[in-house]
Amino acid sequence: MTDLTGTPQAGAAARLRAILSERRGLVRDYLAAISGSAGRLVFSLIYFLALANGLSLGDFGLFATASAAGIMLSRLLAFGFIAPLYRTATVRPRLIGVYTGGFILLGVASLPLIALAALATWTLFFAATLPLGVFAAIVASEVLLGRPGEAVTIVNNGMGRFGRGSFLTIFAVVCRTVAAVAFILTATSALATWTWYYLAGNSLGLIVAATFFYPRQRIRFVPKLYWRRLSDALSVAGSEVLFYLQSELDKFVVLAFGGAQLAGLYAIIMRLVELTAIPIRTFNMMLVQKMMRMPQLLAKLKTRVTIEVAIMAVSTAGISCLALILHFYPTLLGRNISEAAPLVMLVLLIPGFRNLVEYHAEILFARGQTFVRAINLAILTAVKGGALAAVLMATTQPKPLIIALTGVFGLLYLTSAVLTYPALNRPVRRV
Repeated sequence: MTDLTGTPQAGAAARLRAILSERRGLVRDYLAAISGSAGRLVFSLIYFLALANGLSLGDFGLFATASAAGIMLSRLLAFGFIAPLYRTATVRPRLIGVYTGGFILLGVASLPLIALAALATWTLFFAATLPLGVFAAIVASEVLLGRPGEAVTIVNNGMGRFGRGSFLTIFAVVCRTVAAVAFILTATSALATWTWYYLAGNSLGLIVAATFFYPRQRIRFVPKLYWRRLSDALSVAGSEVLFYLQSELDKFVVLAFGGAQLAGLYAIIMRLVELTAIPIRTFNMMLVQKMMRMPQLLAKLKTRVTIEVAIMAVSTAGISCLALILHFYPTLLGRNISEAAPLVMLVLLIPGFRNLVEYHAEILFARGQTFVRAINLAILTAVKGGALAAVLMATTQPKPLIIALTGVFGLLYLTSAVLTYPALNRPVRRV
């Protein structure tokens, strides 16, 4: 019963205001973060169109595969210490200066390992098709420029500065887009020439990000602290390398079995697929932060199913719109892309399967289950490599290959779900 002072009503009103305030804050943060994804989507499309039509189909395939190798190798930078840096920015931002020192120190220490891994990758996949100097420049751009630039964005997002993170996300793509447009205005379409423009674009992005957007804290070095966090960092580094190997392995296998031309055609199709992941990654990023504070967020089956259905629906809707446009206007996106346009209608389910596998990896990271994540990704890499090799040994014709890929990605999704959801029943590992 309510007393004359109205205290119960006042208490209920206060709780309601608190709930609405929390929801407004969540919506505001998501809109700030998704604005970066929207901008990135637009400029990523412009960048992709400029580059895909500025290079020959074969050179585009080589660049896309070499860039994928560079992104994969960049996860070895600082032995994965970017993960403790991100956790610190999220829950203990006053220690960012200390963990930045660790990132720099371990980053320098990791360079010999990255160089050896890059040389092995070039020898295995690119020795016959891509000069070592060009490959090294692409890898250096991803490792020394792209990954540190991402670290600045990650730290800002961890601190809840989603507006700044969104700007940095867009600005990094804008720099590469300007470089690509400048490249196509030159008289050459050589891959070696484009590499210099790529280095310049990534350099500008890193300089602006580090100079104007990194938190102003004194950088300190505390090796004892880094040593205690190194096991978690190494687990993250291993799982990140495996994640990108699993994600990008198809490009390497297609290049090895089908040559540069088929790799170029395949890279164009998969780049269109990857564009659908940009808004999904914003959701994943915010979910990860929420789960770091509320590890039991996905305890209910209804919540898990709802999220998976939503990811699949958004991904399929995105690629369907693009496929429909290209069906009626196949030359809309340029000469090289028009060759892939008839095949886009065949990949409608692939973005959803691919984005769900990425989502599974992210929720394990949020729970601190980095070792389980690494094991799962190793299994997925083996499954994907074996299935794709079997498909390519049966056919290298584009249409049957793309049709078979839906089965490959569907198998990967089922495998990932079977491996991930039992792990959510285990205790959360606090890091």
